[in-house]
Amino acid sequence: MAEALKLYDYWRSSSAYRVRIALNLKGLDYEQVPVHLVRDGGEQNRPAYRALNPLGLVPALVHGGRVIVQSLAICEYLEEAIEAPPLLPTDPHGRARVRAIVQTVCSEVQPLNNLSVMHYLKGDMGLDDEAYGDWYGHWIDRGFQAIETWLADRESGSFCHGDAPGLADCYLVPQVYNAERFECDLAPYPRIREIVARCRALPAFSRAAPESQPDAP
Repeated sequence: MAEALKLYDYWRSSSAYRVRIALNLKGLDYEQVPVHLVRDGGEQNRPAYRALNPLGLVPALVHGGRVIVQSLAICEYLEEAIEAPPLLPTDPHGRARVRAIVQTVCSEVQPLNNLSVMHYLKGDMGLDDEAYGDWYGHWIDRGFQAIETWLADRESGSFCHGDAPGLADCYLVPQVYNAERFECDLAPYPRIREIVARCRALPAFSRAAPESQPDAP
């Protein structure tokens, strides 16, 4: 890409983590602009950032003077703009399978466990840490049980789909990071753990890890 890429992100945001992996897998250089989601009420709520992304969420990618938001839209944009290496398989069924794994993470699991939901459940609803942990674990198990089943079929290889990392891996690894952070039991998911360990050994994933980010404490 001739024009510079600028990524607004937060070190521990799983949505931003996904995009960092995708950018790294594509071999793209990008400038990072940290947006602290907690400090001083959250920098994402400041007018300057709301003008960039009215949702007040990270990530946001700026390319060629245009802003792209929502992690999946960003990843699909990168896939369409940069053909190689591909994040999606070439056949329609394979692409649908990968997107089903991706949507399970970004529609069925992560939105129910994100920062704004946690604040609402603990603040407005009065859940204590134990009750919130039960809530979090319930949705992790619901999603991971399905993903574990899909990863056991013959279309999975060394990674979520085939023998090269792709879009599904970009989504699975950050969600496992979150599950580990909240001490969810991942013992029932050996295929997930195997694939995630293999991903984490790759530079594209290790460079994208939360602890490797410039704004990590």
